[in-house]
Amino acid sequence: MRSSDFIHLTLRAMLTSRLRTLLTVLGIAIGIAAVVLLTTLGQGIRLYVLENFSQFGSRIVAINPGKTQTGGVGGLLSSTRPLSLSDAASLRYLPYVEHVVPLVQGAGAIEFGRRVRHTDILGVGGDMAVAWRFPLLLGRFLADEAGAASQPYAVLGHKVWRELFAGESPLGQFVRVGGERYRVRGVMAEKGQMLGFDLDDIVYIPVDRALTLFNRAGLMEIDVTYRAGIQTETLTELIRQRLIERHGREDFSLITQDQMLASMDRILGILAAAVAGLGGISLLVGAIGITTIMVTTVRERRAEVGLLRALGATSAQILRLFLAEAVLLALLGGIVGLLLAMLLLTALVVLLPALPVTVDLVYLSLALLLSVVVGLLAGVLPARQAARLSPVLALQAE
Repeated sequence: MRSSDFIHLTLRAMLTSRLRTLLTVLGIAIGIAAVVLLTTLGQGIRLYVLENFSQFGSRIVAINPGKTQTGGVGGLLSSTRPLSLSDAASLRYLPYVEHVVPLVQGAGAIEFGRRVRHTDILGVGGDMAVAWRFPLLLGRFLADEAGAASQPYAVLGHKVWRELFAGESPLGQFVRVGGERYRVRGVMAEKGQMLGFDLDDIVYIPVDRALTLFNRAGLMEIDVTYRAGIQTETLTELIRQRLIERHGREDFSLITQDQMLASMDRILGILAAAVAGLGGISLLVGAIGITTIMVTTVRERRAEVGLLRALGATSAQILRLFLAEAVLLALLGGIVGLLLAMLLLTALVVLLPALPVTVDLVYLSLALLLSVVVGLLAGVLPARQAARLSPVLALQAE
């Protein structure tokens, strides 16, 4: 069989049943579009979350009270010593430590005149803005008054400032935070959201005052940032030894930024794979559609197969003929699916500009290759069925 005859027979079979061809191509196109769309969105969201999660810097060690471990009855009855301001102060003298940020979080009403806004309140140390890379828009951040009671100063998040002061300068003005009177010292620059948490809808007050305001015995967390030149494991061991000396035992947990990012990356990777699997179900439906239609095509073209065999076509040529038709159908479906996915992604970008969309040419190429593989696998069974037809019995079907 000449190549021109091979191509002619393949295209003629597709053009003869145009509606069937259209439906088959559409089935594969929907599956490919679903895979590309969901995979692209999943990868975009993954990169977006990791980027936001790492905006605080890459050299951070978070210390939390309590330690997750398996124990007996004695472990259940034992108490955990809370993290204190003196614990945080003791970490400042460790080598390579840049900043230490004690942290307490709560919520309450922020009042200015007749305006009231209920929002999050963070009690932090004076190093927070530098350590977390949070720039200021107006004024200054909280002062670090070591060993003395902090002055009642507050720093407003960008949204709180807009809502309470309507864009006017709040510096030197008095606000009530949780019912207590504070003088506004600064305003944070706009940061946006991270994992659904609005970083602009926050008020910052000194950590010692926050402990009293929220009636807490200890800190919720201590963040330690450090300079380059020391291994993360070495620094965490220094922190562990210092706190064990103060507490008498390891009743705290240390989490490095690398560990947090690695855990987040694994979780998001699993979610992305699950999302891609949902798209793969659509592609599987399209593959079943190709198999069903090709089986029907083989039955309808029994006489044609018998004639080709009688004219000298081999079983291998018949096999390749039907496989080529299945692959071509899947390839057309893949191309249409990619175009449909790009159209939908463009519409999403226009309608939802904040939605993270990252288009990777590798994914697009793999999707097109996947469509070819799906067509090849879906067409194997019908093609083998056609190749095994007896020429005599096939001609009798005429």
